[in-house]
Amino acid sequence: MWPLWRLVSLLALSQALPFEQRGFWDFTLDDGPFMMNDEEASGADTSGVLDPDSVTPTYSAMCPFGCHCHLRVVQCSDLGLKSVPKEISPDTTLLDLQNNDISELRKDDFKGLQHLYALVLVNNKISKIHEKAFSPLRKLQKLYISKNHLVEIPPNLPSSLVELRIHDNRIRKVPKGVFSGLRNMNCIEMGGNPLENSGFEPGAFDGLKLNYLRISEAKLTGIPKDLPETLNELHLDHNKIQAIELEDLLRYSKLYRLGLGHNQIRMIENGSLSFLPTLRELHLDNNKLARVPSGLPDLKLLQVVYLHSNNITKVGVNDFCPVGFGVKRAYYNGISLFNNPVPYWEVQPATFRCVTDRLAIQFGNYKK
Repeated sequence: MWPLWRLVSLLALSQALPFEQRGFWDFTLDDGPFMMNDEEASGADTSGVLDPDSVTPTYSAMCPFGCHCHLRVVQCSDLGLKSVPKEISPDTTLLDLQNNDISELRKDDFKGLQHLYALVLVNNKISKIHEKAFSPLRKLQKLYISKNHLVEIPPNLPSSLVELRIHDNRIRKVPKGVFSGLRNMNCIEMGGNPLENSGFEPGAFDGLKLNYLRISEAKLTGIPKDLPETLNELHLDHNKIQAIELEDLLRYSKLYRLGLGHNQIRMIENGSLSFLPTLRELHLDNNKLARVPSGLPDLKLLQVVYLHSNNITKVGVNDFCPVGFGVKRAYYNGISLFNNPVPYWEVQPATFRCVTDRLAIQFGNYKK
């Protein structure tokens, strides 16, 4: 069981950017470097960060049996609980109920917890949530309810919510209006659900100004076209996407990072990537591409490209870098091409003239 001071410290570190949550419980989701600092990339307001140094001790005698309570943190994980415990102090800011056997959230389970900032319900058996279960949580910013048995997005989520982690459930449909009123929402992780493209009703994300969205390990066959246009990060890895058509990315001009690894992509239509002028990092590894996608030299800020484990047989001298100097504003610091049938000894050195260091290029290790 983790020390309580460490839980609070890690919670504070997780606020700035949703995609920099390394080491925080089970949300170690990102791989690879990122080139921007937290505030620059997210644009998120961090004034509401829970600072462990500013938290004053509470001397309330209220603490559920078997739980550990300290510094407004109530840790009741791994106790085999069947329901949300009673006698939780009203000044609690972090409630950890992960790894239990809770199957239902009832109307008054969180009554009086108006100061709660983060609620962790990961790895329970929750299949039913009362429509008013979250009503008392007027200051809740982080809701982690992944690895449960939910078949729908919980109704009436708190308007204060900034981050929702609901991956690894049984959700098949995202109806219009389910996120209405969530103007502060910044990050949604909903991968690991059996979602198909048809499962997103038109307008399902209306009103949201997300920076980060992950719908990985689902059943998508194409890039959804009605996601928030404010996105800086979009992760659609481990799906069944077969192609990127011309207007698939038209709406997502603010993307910094696009994750499309572990799909079945054979074709990227010419001009598709031109709608992503601010792209820094592109993941297309573990697909079925036969050539390097066109348009990479025109992405002036692109720094990392993952193309390993495809069917690429040739790399042209102008596949990555623009012709002429001074055109590219940021040099590459990572290009992966290993596990492709490329005769790397035939690739001209000038192909990587806009790469910071030759060690940033990964070739070889191809096995038929």
